[in-house]
Amino acid sequence: MSTELRIEKYRINSADLGVESPLSPLHPPASFACGMKIDGTVPPQARKYLGYGLDKGCLPYSLQDGYNRSRHESEMKAAVLENEILRATFLLEYGGRLWSLVHKPTGRELLYVNPVFQPANLAIRNAWFSGGVEWNVSLRGHSPHTCSSMFAGRVIGRDGAPILRLWEWERLRQIPYQIDFSLPEKSPWLFVRVRIINPHGHEVPMYWWSNIAVPERKDIRVLVPAKAAYHFDYSKVMSRIPVPYDEAGADASYSTNLRKASDYFYDIEDGNRPWIAALDAGGEGLIQASTSRLCGRKLFAWGMCTGGRNWQKFLSGGQSPYIEIQAGLARTQYECCPMPAGAQWDWLEAYGLMFANAEKAHGRDWPAACSEVENCLEKMLPISDMDAELKHTEADAGKPPIEILHRGSGWGALELRRRKLAGEKPFCQNSLVFDEASLGDEQKPWLALLENGALPEQGRDRPSCGWMVQEEWYHLLRNAVEQGRGEHWVSCLHLGVMEYHSGKKKAARQAWEKSLEHKRTAWALRNLAVLAGDEKRTVQAAELYREAIEMAPTVMPLLMEALRSWLEARRFKETLEFIRKQPAGIREHGRTKTLEACALMELGRFDEAESILMSGLEVAELREGEIALSDLWYTIQERRLAAGLKCSVDDKIRKRVRQESALPAQLDFRMTE
Repeated sequence: MSTELRIEKYRINSADLGVESPLSPLHPPASFACGMKIDGTVPPQARKYLGYGLDKGCLPYSLQDGYNRSRHESEMKAAVLENEILRATFLLEYGGRLWSLVHKPTGRELLYVNPVFQPANLAIRNAWFSGGVEWNVSLRGHSPHTCSSMFAGRVIGRDGAPILRLWEWERLRQIPYQIDFSLPEKSPWLFVRVRIINPHGHEVPMYWWSNIAVPERKDIRVLVPAKAAYHFDYSKVMSRIPVPYDEAGADASYSTNLRKASDYFYDIEDGNRPWIAALDAGGEGLIQASTSRLCGRKLFAWGMCTGGRNWQKFLSGGQSPYIEIQAGLARTQYECCPMPAGAQWDWLEAYGLMFANAEKAHGRDWPAACSEVENCLEKMLPISDMDAELKHTEADAGKPPIEILHRGSGWGALELRRRKLAGEKPFCQNSLVFDEASLGDEQKPWLALLENGALPEQGRDRPSCGWMVQEEWYHLLRNAVEQGRGEHWVSCLHLGVMEYHSGKKKAARQAWEKSLEHKRTAWALRNLAVLAGDEKRTVQAAELYREAIEMAPTVMPLLMEALRSWLEARRFKETLEFIRKQPAGIREHGRTKTLEACALMELGRFDEAESILMSGLEVAELREGEIALSDLWYTIQERRLAAGLKCSVDDKIRKRVRQESALPAQLDFRMTE
């Protein structure tokens, strides 16, 4: 058969993603990178960019935190690219995720395909799901588009075969990027050609990691051409260690030997061909290779401890373990690369089935095992062929799509319109189509500001336009308000968010107070509450939240922030009274139950607090690395013991509790022990 590109419906047992939060994400999500220490084994050249470019937060994106854990059969829009040997399936509504890659002659699935779609709180914008190959751009963490639609189009390649193109405008760095997928006739390789453009006149920190999920089994070994790795086990210390054997002789190339969640960032020496493979007992499995720009490689495993196993179940709805083998622009994921002004970066990735000698690939001699795989790779796909393919597809990468198969957001179209009216050159060539049809409700108010000179007012039930923190839009909005055009609660609310994002908290407060003068809304009250919390004015924060939820009593993110604020202000009885007056849907929400247990514990009602934790409690949006459930359970035991002994909680009490009280397994999501 010749290569085909078609659109299909993909059926899967799925939780609903839900609506995006109406609250501006003023605080960046928690990160393991915060406070990470580097020990003396990490050489100076590897430290140069650690931490560079990691402080952008989430704005202007909204949080995607409206999902649940109630799953049902549903359909997703998928693109299928297929030739005689491979069939690749992409989820267009979810970041263009390469969800499945089947080797047709053997019937083998090369990736880990999650049996469910279950969002969880692991990404920059909260929602993330496991499985397939994810394309992560701009900032450390899972891409802002991982649970959002990407543009998709059909391009005709130089050989007449179809190419699937994905593209978007990324708003954190304000850069366009594209991914071209091709399956030449009779090719056993899926080629992935990536292009990132910096359209600015200044350097931009840039990040890219292709995260590849493969099944986790005792017989699967991860091989990579490296003798050392930068190791991080989520205990806040990064070190450089030899691979694959640890001090006790355990082989870390088999993920089932790893007790704790771990990152292994392999130190591939300059000049070596970058690749990574996950091979089974028969010497077969997925291999990913690339041209030299994509030089980083990584293994991530959840570990075999109770917390890691619980995360595996939490993400897949049962027993379906996986690991990730990854490829990136930098040495580690705790850094970005400086991308020069006006630069364009292109590279080529290849995905296919590796056939290696099983005895050699699983032998004790690590260099020999890696050489066996590399020699096989060079015979199957010489590096010279990949370099030539990258060069030969340059013209295809510049072609516009002949058909748009799916549309992403309207932010790219809006930015093109702004640049045109400002007399600036476009941020991309005709190969990327951000058409007028992509403009939606989130962009329309900003379009009105651009073309009519004022941001339109709207009802106070919910802010209806997306957030904006781009400098050019800040000046447009501020100038409009200063000149008396469109000064109302909406414009002042957005100006405050822009000021807060740039670190000008005094100006942010003034803008939000001005917004309230125009119209009292839950949204400005909430932002002032966040500001009060930043400044440790807990009583004022609690009161602001109380008024805000009176205006928006069903907005779950607002309710959760309010409850936390009341606990911080030590209003434990009021917290319980409020919770028990709520409708069942709010009262029984997992996060609500957790905060109720906190209030009960603070009031000394330890048995009631513990009974909540032991009642099958499930928190849908539990954050990766969050240990709130285990910490709460231990704190209850410590305070109960101290109360019985008529003493205060001290290190002796804490040690005794951990020795005598086993943490219930269902509450254990710890990534460290």
